[in-house]
Amino acid sequence: MDNQRNLLLAVLLSGLLILGWDFGMRYFYPAASITAPAEEVAAPGASGAPATASGADIADGAMPEGPVELDTALDGQTRVIIDAPRVAGSINLIGARVDDIVLKDYRKTVDKDSGPVRIFAPERTDGQHFAEFGFVVGGERMSSQAVWQADGERLTVDNPITLSRTDAAGITYKIRFAIDDQYMITADQTVENTSEGAAIVQPFAFIKRTSTNASPDQFIAHAGPIGVFGGTLRDPHAYHELAELGRWNPDGSASWLGFADNYWLSALAKGEGEADSAGFRSLEGDLFRADLIYDSSTVAAGATLTQSTQLFAGAKESEILDSYEDGGITYFGKAISWGWFEWFEKPILWLLRTLNNLVGNFGIAIILLTVIVRGLMFPIAQKGFSSMAAMKAVQPKMKAIQERYKDDKQQQQQEIMKLYKEEKVNPLAGCLPMLIQIPIFFALYKVLILAIEMRHEPFIPFWIKDLSAPDPATILNLFGLLPYEVPGFLGIGILAVMLGVTMWLTFKLNPSAMDPVQQQVFNLMPWFLMFVMAPFAAGLLLYWVTSNILTVAQQSYLYSKHPQLRAAAEKEKAEKALEKAREEKAEGA
Repeated sequence: MDNQRNLLLAVLLSGLLILGWDFGMRYFYPAASITAPAEEVAAPGASGAPATASGADIADGAMPEGPVELDTALDGQTRVIIDAPRVAGSINLIGARVDDIVLKDYRKTVDKDSGPVRIFAPERTDGQHFAEFGFVVGGERMSSQAVWQADGERLTVDNPITLSRTDAAGITYKIRFAIDDQYMITADQTVENTSEGAAIVQPFAFIKRTSTNASPDQFIAHAGPIGVFGGTLRDPHAYHELAELGRWNPDGSASWLGFADNYWLSALAKGEGEADSAGFRSLEGDLFRADLIYDSSTVAAGATLTQSTQLFAGAKESEILDSYEDGGITYFGKAISWGWFEWFEKPILWLLRTLNNLVGNFGIAIILLTVIVRGLMFPIAQKGFSSMAAMKAVQPKMKAIQERYKDDKQQQQQEIMKLYKEEKVNPLAGCLPMLIQIPIFFALYKVLILAIEMRHEPFIPFWIKDLSAPDPATILNLFGLLPYEVPGFLGIGILAVMLGVTMWLTFKLNPSAMDPVQQQVFNLMPWFLMFVMAPFAAGLLLYWVTSNILTVAQQSYLYSKHPQLRAAAEKEKAEKALEKAREEKAEGA
């Protein structure tokens, strides 16, 4: 088994791994059963039917029609300012909505004046995305247009804010908002029944958003509805799939649920009370909602009911999510699409962050990380080359056995196995090292996709200003000299060219003779991948180019240590060329 066959096998296995990943995840972690869409319940005043809590449902409240500009929606006297270390924004007193959240530590673009990333935006704006807290009382949902009173003007870490209102029956509702020094808001919903009779109350919270500005749902990075139900992470559906289903209520008790983007997350974490219903639904157009509706409770006259819910709206930073998980939110760290290799990907991310802190450049950190990983894998590669050298050494004896027992395949196999045992040769030893490396390099590749630390990080400032974006210096814009961006796979940049060249060199270093089909595959593959990988993040291409350069150096070194491999391969190549020439001569005659 020569090195080219091993390399081809590795490529095929990588393809099988990619194609089979989604099937495997769905097989071993099946999606929760889907409930049939229930009949939509009308909002109060929308028709003759009241919006009841029967079936744990809340209608999408009536709202004014027509789009609204963001500045117009945020301009008004009915807002409480949010000012925390890492987030800013406001709470809308109309509807008790948290509908204005921006992240202080993240910009929209690499331009320093581009402004912060916006997570939440008010209803009817282009990027509408918000959370609402309310109550269903006596079978009717509190209006989303209800006006609340605030006991302060600014929500800070040291200054919680309480919203309150009293209905015509004399029942007082309160929502106390508190925020920590990261991205978590805690909402304590309280009902004080000062009326003369008992009241049946269901606190609820939901997140509503548009999918028009959502991240694309990728094979290795989920974007869309996500949550933990029954102690299991559930994220099988993209937005378009949820739109087809209409409604999705996963089985099991909810721990948290919300919507994930590649770098951002909005989620509701359930408090101690039991949830009557928790799930997702598709609304009109590109709007979607994650609902958390608590069990109904009878609040006697003079009694009080309090329900706590946490709202996360922020960046998917691994350490922050893990800290909330340690605080009791089940599997909150899995909001990042780690997958099967989480146990290995997190140490890689830790090492990447550590290297970045040491060298102060994320691009150099990627290069150093690739060098470290390839260095750790070098003994495995060396073992594989040694095994191939041993196989080459026994090739003459194998051919003799095949010739001697060409009419008895069973005896031929027995003799070959006997030869392996006598010569202490393992025919699979050359393949196993490559099989071991596949998940390792896949995990490294995935970390670079998921790491928010790579976002807007430069490598070489005048060239690559954002490692999470494609290489801007493409051939068709004269490597950045012309002021326009080249779309898609036409954007062949410097890193993409280097990827194609370095991969071609790795194939060229292997002198083994191949049949015409194999030769054609290996001749086209580097340039095919150059086009395929061109639109990918520059950080990924930097990793792959570095890996290819190290592969070239590694192969050159190992061939120098095992010259019999190159000699045998050259001999085989010459024999095949001679045989081909004879066949062509015979055909010509």
